[in-house]
Amino acid sequence: MRIIGLVGGTSWVSTQDYYRLLNEGVNAQLGGLNFAECLVYSFNYADIKRNNDTNNWASTTQMLSAAAQKLKQGGAEAIVLCANTMHLIADAVQENVQLPLIHIAEATAQAIVQQQLHTVALLGTRFTMEEDFFTGRLAQHGIRTIIPGDADREFVQYTIYEELGRNVLLPSTKEKYIRLINELAEQGAQGVILGCTEIPMLIKPGDVSIPVFNTLELHVQAAVQFMLQ
Repeated sequence: MRIIGLVGGTSWVSTQDYYRLLNEGVNAQLGGLNFAECLVYSFNYADIKRNNDTNNWASTTQMLSAAAQKLKQGGAEAIVLCANTMHLIADAVQENVQLPLIHIAEATAQAIVQQQLHTVALLGTRFTMEEDFFTGRLAQHGIRTIIPGDADREFVQYTIYEELGRNVLLPSTKEKYIRLINELAEQGAQGVILGCTEIPMLIKPGDVSIPVFNTLELHVQAAVQFMLQ
């Protein structure tokens, strides 16, 4: 089994899901008492958020690269960044650490292609929705992306940082997410990408009428596949 290095704490809420699903995924294939061989580096998210607020991606790149290097020194054979937004600097981190990096957008694109969909909605932080590190990867697979209007993007951004990232799940917020997804479906979205690893705590596949792509689960599945190759 190959050893995976998880760069987490962004947020701790979803990092614990990564750890749980990674172990469940390995055990589902190997059975018995077989579980994931992995290392975890968990950040104080306040340090990352401070950089986000000032667009100081150079500092975040240094921080994540240093964490990934420590995981490499501990025996990790590939890196998993446990957040969609952190993939804005995934290429730089991979170049710095010189290890395979399992990309969350690539795993998501593969799942969308398998369902033969061509247009999907994307929900996540403003960085994920507005920058091209995620949508550009989808476009390479012929997938068109629809994102919400500015006010709705601000709503999603707020709930990620002020609610979901703190493990706060409000029924009123869920209702607004469902309304937003339904509106995006009316605009032509054939599916919706939950492009923040905390959103799946709130939105489940049965909540909306279009396919839901849980990026956290898809990312973990790709990691398990790498581990067991």
